[in-house]
Amino acid sequence: MRVGCPKEIKNHEYRVGLTPGAVREYVAHGHEVVVETGAGAGIGADDAAYAAAGAAIAASAAEIFAACDMIVKVKEPQPQEWAQLREGQILYTYLHLAPDPAQARGLVESGVTAVAYETVTDDRGGLPLLAPMSEVAGRLAIQAGATALQKANGGRGVLLGGVPGVAPGRVAVLGGGVVGTNAARMAVGLGAEVAVIDRSIPRLRQLDEMFGGRVRTRYATVEALEEECLAADVVVGAVLIPGAAAPKLVGREMLRAMRKGTVLVDVAIDQGGCFETSRPTTHAEPTYEVDGIVHYCVANMPGAVPVTSAQALNNATLRHGLALADRGLKALADDPHLMDGLNVHRGRITNRAVAEALGYEAAEPEAVLAA
Repeated sequence: MRVGCPKEIKNHEYRVGLTPGAVREYVAHGHEVVVETGAGAGIGADDAAYAAAGAAIAASAAEIFAACDMIVKVKEPQPQEWAQLREGQILYTYLHLAPDPAQARGLVESGVTAVAYETVTDDRGGLPLLAPMSEVAGRLAIQAGATALQKANGGRGVLLGGVPGVAPGRVAVLGGGVVGTNAARMAVGLGAEVAVIDRSIPRLRQLDEMFGGRVRTRYATVEALEEECLAADVVVGAVLIPGAAAPKLVGREMLRAMRKGTVLVDVAIDQGGCFETSRPTTHAEPTYEVDGIVHYCVANMPGAVPVTSAQALNNATLRHGLALADRGLKALADDPHLMDGLNVHRGRITNRAVAEALGYEAAEPEAVLAA
């Protein structure tokens, strides 16, 4: 199969769908790999490194979209990219379709087969291709929140770790999954007072044991949300419903009751965000204020540390990517966990959560593949 890797064009996105090491694996499996010139610049991998790994170098993304059977990316295709996709082509990348009807429509109209990293599952019910970026984003959330909390950046002017004789800052983490756990770990490391809110009692028990009581755990009720969010200096939105739009946990009314200069970091913004006042931002302009509350809602947070995140992403996506290249659509039929990643096929939405969020009729993936 001819596998193509275009350069990412989303604002301040420095990651790359295939590292030179990943290219070597595809070539070793007998595939032809085409990489757009400059695609790896953000991770310090020049065209010579890709050529040495066995890739051909394309002068433009248009060449890749026109000639390749499978497109491997990081972020969701932008309008000029989905316009170049076609029926019979496989797109393998993050999609986050639920809050993005325009992209969903573009993919449906293209006829492409789109496999989303974020909905591929494993035999433990996890999301193995989302997990590494969730780890990065969770850790970055505290760095971003601590920076935004500085007075010059619009925050309250609180040092999360405090100093002897001065109380530390307070961090409320909404969601105890991969993002929330990593955010809590970083906040604890800085010396902050940390609370994690989740609706799963077993998960709260795990977190209590994991942190040895250093993190306060609370069951997710309206009362708990209000108490923790109103007392926090930084609130991290880390809630995920696979494939679906994120629930709005903090409304405008609660926002008005928060202390001025509180920072909201919405890691769920790819799925629409879990704060009512959230809207996507970029690394170029990462924050904005609503009612005196600082919002950090960068939709590609791991793009800020591309050397780390691109390697972690490729480690996770390589196995399934090779399966798609080796066996094409049969790889989906052979692996129910990879089949869970199928979101769009020949004009049909095949992920039920995405279809419900966007008002489409969900198609059974097995049926549309068989057809």
